Amino acid sequence: MMILPVDDPNATHIMIATGTGVAPYRGYLRRMFREDIPTFKFRGLAWLFLRVANSDSLLYDDELSKYLQGYSDNFRYDRALSQEQRNKSGGRMYVQNKIEECSDEIFKLLDSGAHIYFCGLKGMMPGIQDTLERIAEEKGESWDEKLSQLKKNGQWHIAVY
Repeated sequence: MMILPVDDPNATHIMIATGTGVAPYRGYLRRMFREDIPTFKFRGLAWLFLRVANSDSLLYDDELSKYLQGYSDNFRYDRALSQEQRNKSGGRMYVQNKIEECSDEIFKLLDSGAHIYFCGLKGMMPGIQDTLERIAEEKGESWDEKLSQLKKNGQWHIAVY
């Protein structure tokens, strides 16, 4: 089960989803941006990566785009449309390609304590894990050690099906 940690309103939350895996993040974003909770005033960064087949399959896109307009300092939204976009090698665009495009910033955020979440089809995880491992190696880091530390620190959250 994935629960949004609310102990640090300045935290960074990197959320990665395929298709309907975006649903829990919708709840997170409502909590962060729409609910008036005196004990939790979100001032951090919420960064959503969403992979769907095409723009017709973008779930809650209007709602997510409103967060982008209303909270541009606190929300980023990257879409991977596998049947409409191409990655830098000319193949289909998947969420791991978007992660790779932003890898320098993502790794810096993780090193600074950001939480990273994965929700959606479990088939996305091998490609993501391989990409993260390759990026870590390119940076001269051990992915196994980094992943172990992320898990130990409670920064790594997975709910795939």
